[in-house]
Amino acid sequence: MKRLLRVLPVVLLVVLFLAGPVAAVEEWAQRLNSDMMSPYCPGRTLTDCPSPQAAELRAWVREQEQLGRTREDVEAQLERLYGEVVRSAPRAQGWGLTAYLIPAGAMLAGAVLVVALLGRRRTPSGSSGATTRAPTAVDPELEAIVDRELRNEAP
Repeated sequence: MKRLLRVLPVVLLVVLFLAGPVAAVEEWAQRLNSDMMSPYCPGRTLTDCPSPQAAELRAWVREQEQLGRTREDVEAQLERLYGEVVRSAPRAQGWGLTAYLIPAGAMLAGAVLVVALLGRRRTPSGSSGATTRAPTAVDPELEAIVDRELRNEAP
């Protein structure tokens, strides 16, 4: 029994050591398949595409990964074969850079607009924020009507 307790941690370490690379291989292939867009199902990732061709392509990606190819190499080959359609996001260069700059510019312009509008609403310095108005003249007839109504509703 004591011998088993001494050997068990070593066996567990060996199993974990050997299982780690296998899990990493599956994660790499799964991540690539979920990051790449399917050339067979527009608007869907390779993982989400139900077509038989997409299943073959997913299997091919797993096979390439098991052969020891790098993810970048496989991505580049898929892009050469199918074009930009397999990219889930445009490259941050050339015209693709506009896909990143336009939203950032719009957000910056919105922030500037909010600051400008809030700056206009600020009260002038030295003012307590309360505005003082001159009393307006009240129609004496209207005042008499209000007084009569208030006296009638009082208990």
